[in-house]
Amino acid sequence: MPLHLTKIAFGAQSVEDLRQWLEAQATMPGGEARLHTRNLPTRAGELAGGSLYWIFAHRLVGRSPLLGFTRAEDGRWAIRLEPRLIACQPQPRQAHQGWRYLAQEDAPADLPDGMVVDEDTMPGDMAGELTRLGLL
Repeated sequence: MPLHLTKIAFGAQSVEDLRQWLEAQATMPGGEARLHTRNLPTRAGELAGGSLYWIFAHRLVGRSPLLGFTRAEDGRWAIRLEPRLIACQPQPRQAHQGWRYLAQEDAPADLPDGMVVDEDTMPGDMAGELTRLGLL
């Protein structure tokens, strides 16, 4: 079972904004999106076949399949991603810096093709509290 990463969609104003940024990366050389990080994940070998799950408004909203890692020219590491956002069942998630690991059994299910996450439906902290209370 693959391991996944989670990361805040820093700078995105909406889920659609994140989707557009990812899709715009396909026009770049290599046709992949790249995020830079100082350190290679210690569990990088377990991430093969995994995805990077995006956090927006305190919820996991979608994922981008991981293609691998490569050393950037400045010495940092590039996280290589497919330049697409696959919508997933929204799941409350606290904000954090950098990336965190997500086990396959904890990863939310993908939404059917064509469905999108509407970030205005319910704030992530409210969804988290309702989940904690067993109401969602």
